[in-house]
Amino acid sequence: MNLDYAQLHPDRVLDALDAAGLRGDGRLLQLNSYENRVFLVHLEDGGAVVAKFYRPGRWSEAQLLEEHRFALDLDAAEVPLAAPLALQGDALGEPPTLGRHGGLYFAVAPRKGGRAPELEDPEVLERLGRFLASLHRVGRERSFEARTRWASRAPGDAARAQVMASGELPANLAERWLDVVDRCMMAVQAAFDTMPDLRLQRIHGDCHPGNLLCVPDGAMHFVDLDDAVTGPAVQDLWMLLSGDATQARGQLACLLDGYEQVLPFDRRELRLIEPLRTLRMIHHSGWLAKRWGDPAFPLAFPWFGTPNYWMDQTAKLAEQLEAMADNLEAPPPAWDDGDYKDFDGDGFS
Repeated sequence: MNLDYAQLHPDRVLDALDAAGLRGDGRLLQLNSYENRVFLVHLEDGGAVVAKFYRPGRWSEAQLLEEHRFALDLDAAEVPLAAPLALQGDALGEPPTLGRHGGLYFAVAPRKGGRAPELEDPEVLERLGRFLASLHRVGRERSFEARTRWASRAPGDAARAQVMASGELPANLAERWLDVVDRCMMAVQAAFDTMPDLRLQRIHGDCHPGNLLCVPDGAMHFVDLDDAVTGPAVQDLWMLLSGDATQARGQLACLLDGYEQVLPFDRRELRLIEPLRTLRMIHHSGWLAKRWGDPAFPLAFPWFGTPNYWMDQTAKLAEQLEAMADNLEAPPPAWDDGDYKDFDGDGFS
């Protein structure tokens, strides 16, 4: 029997974990997540785990196993994160960490607590830079074969197609939005084409503060690799920057001070911040368009699809064209990426 999310009731979650060798005591709490279904499950042995049931069709089995392999590589290298646990029963991987139940893939991770990092603190930023470099050092040790690549205009083109297929772009605003998107994609590709020797590797891919947690002793850990991709290192840095030009440059300097204590950083990658931000903005629109049939999305994003939304996006993308044309090797004068930073909010915590 195949299940969908509407049928993923607590008893089915507990049945899946029971078959995987993890017996719940009946206490279960659904956590915030747009993409997947994520639950905090208390166990009979007194422990607690976080179970994530993946949205069908989003990632292939091979892509999910690559996510798990990356997490296990990081765990083996003592880079802190909530790595998936080995499961019993009909589980996949080596060790077997990807479960299957009722046609749905799922994973289970230990519960890890913490709070968002204080990104205004230079010492925290420097420590975070070392932490990201440790992740990237492991990321270089092997390659993704099935996961998405963020190293060209391709993610933006896919998002453009999703918007057009959704019917959520008003006809009277479509021509202008499409024109600016197409020009943005040409500029994005041109930026990547100037760096044919760009190092690409396994990266976190969705490295915003919500996917990082700190504990009282100052240690950090990642809580989610759901959007791990092949891409340049700078993709995991720019989403941590905020504020005006002075603030952003100061934050970046602290991050790189820490990063370069562990790994060298190719400063040419700073020219990719604006192209990557542009891809993210267009990708976000495509993501909302693709998921609009899920009842949770109109409730969470009621402004999506309105004329004001598309006019605002068109104006912001036009600004991105100017920013990319400047080809700066430093953060832009100011930005606010609050709308684009979190695609799933899995909350593996």
